[in-house]
Amino acid sequence: MKCRLIAAGTRLPDWINSGFEEYRRRMRTPLSLDLVEIPVATRRAGEDPRRAVEREGRAMLDALGHDDYVVALSIPAAAMSTASLSTWLAGRLREGRPLALLIGGPDGLAPPCLERADQSWSLSPLTLPHGLVRVVVAEQLYRAMSLLAGHPYHRA
Repeated sequence: MKCRLIAAGTRLPDWINSGFEEYRRRMRTPLSLDLVEIPVATRRAGEDPRRAVEREGRAMLDALGHDDYVVALSIPAAAMSTASLSTWLAGRLREGRPLALLIGGPDGLAPPCLERADQSWSLSPLTLPHGLVRVVVAEQLYRAMSLLAGHPYHRA
């Protein structure tokens, strides 16, 4: 199954790109992970930040496929344990729809992205840098897939 991380931000530090790539590389069948980077919208002088977020949101929505099961990463959403993420992921694999996870930029996700989402997921009540979220999501997807496969990576 194809899984895409659609994330605001380009030109991130090497350690973020390396961390994401490490977990992306480890994932093979039945789940492949790809990254689609959306440029963070430049704010014009005196412009309401929501306008920039709207521009990012339009680009994210344009990157979605018609059949994608969309998950918005959002602080106020429900959290999942690794075990529940693994169970949830098994259901997504059975369903077979492509999976798209949306990570907003510094000012969050646009409301239309949240409305389009089939589900929202909170990694933590903490505010995390959007680049770091890429690495955490990739690692947790890898961990959940390892748990499904009975691989010893997950030892909780």
